[in-house]
Amino acid sequence: MSTKKGLGRGLESLFGFYEEDNSNQNITNNTPKEKVVDKSVSELDINKLYPNPNQPRKYFDDDALQELANSIKIHGVIQPIIVNKEEGDKYLIIAGERRWRASRIAGLSSVPVVIKNYTEKQVKEVSLIENLQREDLNPIEAARAIKQLMEEYNFTQEAVADRIGKSRPNITNTLRLLTLYPDVIKMVEDGRLSSGHARALVVVEDTNQQIRLAKNACDGKMSVRDLEKAVKNYLNPAKKPVSKVAEQSLELKELIADMQRVFATKVSAIGNDNKGRIYIDYYSRDDLDRLADMIELLKKKEITLADLRNYNKRNKD
Repeated sequence: MSTKKGLGRGLESLFGFYEEDNSNQNITNNTPKEKVVDKSVSELDINKLYPNPNQPRKYFDDDALQELANSIKIHGVIQPIIVNKEEGDKYLIIAGERRWRASRIAGLSSVPVVIKNYTEKQVKEVSLIENLQREDLNPIEAARAIKQLMEEYNFTQEAVADRIGKSRPNITNTLRLLTLYPDVIKMVEDGRLSSGHARALVVVEDTNQQIRLAKNACDGKMSVRDLEKAVKNYLNPAKKPVSKVAEQSLELKELIADMQRVFATKVSAIGNDNKGRIYIDYYSRDDLDRLADMIELLKKKEITLADLRNYNKRNKD
């Protein structure tokens, strides 16, 4: 099956899933046969409508609502609000809560609606899928809505992907955002981190490091690609190059051993027969003076190897 999906079935097809006169029908993973949607639109008192408490979208941007309200004042509500008939004269909003909120700000007393008669379970599913199809949830809200669909309706990731017109990998990656630590999830919910940033952080298991990287990237301080590089560097730190120890000949090793015996101190060499350094250690000012005196005697050629050994013995004692 190809992973490429369309934009979803659309609201009319989605609402056509459910027979309005079958209030006890259970929702399954099999898509019911679609029927012609009742397109009749009614006008209802805006105060008779109330929002769905199971609405996955919890945040409504005030500025965006005001812009929509201004548009509604001029053009009215172009797309009807979908509602479900409840007890008495109340109607539960299935789709269009944002338009309802904006209409109240605009001062409307009534709004156009399409009235449905769904079961509670059907209302939940339609509300979840409708929001996911519109793609106006933040990434965490979308992940929670997908998880709710899977848990309450026993949907597989493939079934959810098919219903909302997404690829299965997209569903998997969205669900993984719920494994982020609470502080990071809050940054995503507040819009300080994008879904791309969040996906890059999922692989960081250490709490402190995940939060550190998130803070470094939030509020546009790092692009998604830059954060991906930072995560990669954290997970696979560059190893310091190991300097190759030069191979030393037997003659050079013997020379170093002879110098240690002559100078009666530690002597070491770095390099090989062609190039390198020789280090002679001293441990006090007296030790340095002893070595200096020995060099002076060698320069004057007034001392034998036996004399050097006796000199060292006397000065060390």
